Amino acid sequence: MSHDGIGPRAVLRSVAFLTAGMLTVPALAGCGSEDPAGEPLAGADVAAADRSDIADGGTLRWAVDTVPDTLNTFQADADTTTARIAEAVLPSMYRTDGRGRAVRDADYLASADVVDTEPKQVVVYRLAQQAVWSDGREIGAADFAAQWRALSGKDTAYWTARNAGYDRIEKVERGRNDLEVKVTFSRPYADWKSLFSPLYPKEVMGAPDSFNDGARKKLKVTAGPFMVDKVDTKEDEVVLTRNPRWWGRAARLQKIVLRAVPHDKRVSALSDGTLDLAEIDPEAARRITVAALPQDGNTPLMGPEADRSAADALHSWAVANGSDEEAADEEISAREKLRKKAEKYARQQKALGGFEVRKSLEPAYTQLALNGAEGPLSDERVRRAVARALDREDLAGAVLKPLGLPAEPVGSHLALSGQAAYSDSSGALGKPDAKEARALLSDAGWVPGGPVKEEKDSKKDEGEEAAGSEADTEDTKDSGGSEDSGDGDDGTYVVGEDDGRNHGTGDGKAPHDSGTGQLKQGGAPAGAYAPKGTAAPARADTAPVAKDGKALVLRFVLPSGPGSKTLETVAGRIAEMLEKIGIRADISKVDNDSYFKDHIASGDFDLALYSWPATAFPATDARPVYSKPVPAADGSLNVEQNWTRVGTDQVDQLFDQAIATLDDSERRDLIRKADSRIWAAAGSIPLYQRPQLVAARKNLANAGAFGFATPVYEDMGFLKKSAQGPEGSPGAENSDSGS
Repeated sequence: MSHDGIGPRAVLRSVAFLTAGMLTVPALAGCGSEDPAGEPLAGADVAAADRSDIADGGTLRWAVDTVPDTLNTFQADADTTTARIAEAVLPSMYRTDGRGRAVRDADYLASADVVDTEPKQVVVYRLAQQAVWSDGREIGAADFAAQWRALSGKDTAYWTARNAGYDRIEKVERGRNDLEVKVTFSRPYADWKSLFSPLYPKEVMGAPDSFNDGARKKLKVTAGPFMVDKVDTKEDEVVLTRNPRWWGRAARLQKIVLRAVPHDKRVSALSDGTLDLAEIDPEAARRITVAALPQDGNTPLMGPEADRSAADALHSWAVANGSDEEAADEEISAREKLRKKAEKYARQQKALGGFEVRKSLEPAYTQLALNGAEGPLSDERVRRAVARALDREDLAGAVLKPLGLPAEPVGSHLALSGQAAYSDSSGALGKPDAKEARALLSDAGWVPGGPVKEEKDSKKDEGEEAAGSEADTEDTKDSGGSEDSGDGDDGTYVVGEDDGRNHGTGDGKAPHDSGTGQLKQGGAPAGAYAPKGTAAPARADTAPVAKDGKALVLRFVLPSGPGSKTLETVAGRIAEMLEKIGIRADISKVDNDSYFKDHIASGDFDLALYSWPATAFPATDARPVYSKPVPAADGSLNVEQNWTRVGTDQVDQLFDQAIATLDDSERRDLIRKADSRIWAAAGSIPLYQRPQLVAARKNLANAGAFGFATPVYEDMGFLKKSAQGPEGSPGAENSDSGS
């Protein structure tokens, strides 16, 4: 699963069996009971405004992670920016609403219905009468048919990254008139609403050359409120302009400029006036929040100002204590640098007063992944012990409470609160319980206080393996790559962008006993001290566990670089929780750019943190993530996107049934049953829904933290002066003038 879509789809899997007695599936909600899907934990925060209050024209400068390598969302190197462009310039039969559910887009689709199920499923699409491509041609059956043929998987000349659903279509034909498209399926397909979104014109899909190369840097024909004006790799931006043939509500903005700006440069770009909208990390959000506060003499010094005061105090001390002239010069130079830094900081803070932070929760969650391919975590009992040692409420609170966002742990692998398929199935694993976790370890042969063979060097290099984990073999590695995680956006999977305070130790590892053996006052009666030099016995309930002379040590791999601080915080807390049941987690930071390809996708980890999006179509999109890996023809292991290598035949069967079940209620029950079994297998543990923090110019309306909802591009714009209030908004003159 990825934030923009999904990679190659899974094939049928072979049999696996859970340990007897371990699986407990909570009863599903019956008729008349409260809907377990609940409500979204946080709604969109977009400064909603009536279109009549928005000025006509202007340019929205919107930060993105990349200028995409392709404008074709169905190619392997498509990214989140590719998807954002497609939303603005191409038809989608269905989009997502504020609850993360698929809804018909009336600008393109008058109706769509399953008109037959026997002998075969038939869906009839009735297109909006005014829907035309930018060259004036009607959107019609020829476009649907060309997209089906390109994505069906039958013609290998098309370099497609995904074909799920399209491979179930038998034929696409014109209906009773030009506005009808009739699609007949060879096999039932419940997620048919996921198809033809986006829809490309036949000029792109009609031939392999135009599909493979023609749509990488330009789209000659589009059909949205905006069209692609240019893809400028020198300026690192994509320019979208109004589509003059758009038949829906006219776009309020004249242009949208998608500008590639690294996350650590976005505060500067916002304060310099070169951005109006940008996703930001928690530290940047704090700066913008502080900038909006009234400034008076009681406001505490922030950032470089505080550093400057400290330097002044140090300099005064040095002079008073007779420092030599060279040292004094060095002090003066340091003070001057800090003065300039403080002045720059102050200028930025003043400019940031024209922005506000809009926040919600992303339609994505961060999970702890446990590699079950080999080593200690290949034993389900050990995986379950790790899972039951986690206080997920504490982890969610550490990330989300400081941001003022709901800090509720995620209860499903396949949906998020508010989505139709959501239900908290974590009960299949059991509540956090250190005693039960230690019992599971003991049952697996990992016992406290066991003899441990001495290691040559207790501090391992990043490339060395932790004790208790064997080297990867060729047949347990998957050569498949993955999208770059960027700054920690966990990406096609999105890896936590993030920033925050690290509650763990400075080196990222869990704290260990000092080994002094000293007892605190009151810890033992007088005269009960052991001879000098004798270490105190470790508590049985926290002593490290060992088996066959090896301590249970798990290699915990994290990305490094900007945006990784929140993941460090979470990893540090997890390490502390595992230490309480006798497991040591060795935290290893690796290069951001190689995190997925060289570690997660290849299986070079025991524990890892990364994120998955939740889509409106979990039966289709989640199957490659949780289906059981199978040996490929060349002897390697085909894992699709199941990087934990944990799967069961029962989960595969439930996905297959859900994909073919057209009854909505029955399909939801099947998805929830599958989720219960995924919890029980303990290959991945959902932790928290990812925060979504967006800096937006105060006079920018209908844009910001969108949450589940697909953005409505034609409604975005800058408020008229009369709608901004008495003080207006700093920077408004520049933004709504079309600059």
